[in-house]
Amino acid sequence: MPKYLLLKHYRGAPAAVNDVPMDQWAPEEVDAHIQYMDDFANRLRETGEFVDGQALAPDGMWVRHDGPGKAPAVDGPFAETKDLIAGWMIIDVDDRDRAVELAGELSAAPGAGGKPIHEWLEVRPLLQHHSESVE
Repeated sequence: MPKYLLLKHYRGAPAAVNDVPMDQWAPEEVDAHIQYMDDFANRLRETGEFVDGQALAPDGMWVRHDGPGKAPAVDGPFAETKDLIAGWMIIDVDDRDRAVELAGELSAAPGAGGKPIHEWLEVRPLLQHHSESVE
């Protein structure tokens, strides 16, 4: 079965229908959103489709190798970049259609006012070994 990465963005994706930033939600709205995500992941665990997933903090940095004997180059924090990933989930599903179906469902997680966010999720297949087929 192919594996897919579902990426949730703080910013950088097309605007969601309920496009109120999470830092402006009431605490109970944040709790409801996290509960939805947990329930979704638990349901996929039961079907064997969940691999892993994590929420990410909005702060971080870029790091690269800067040559032998040199300390790695660091550029960050990158909080002002145009794209910032909020979290990710890896799913193991029968095909692309199932990945799209699950991403659509995950997109309906509640946000401000308890209304579904209808956010855009980035769906990307994981690269497979060259001898495996890619759907």
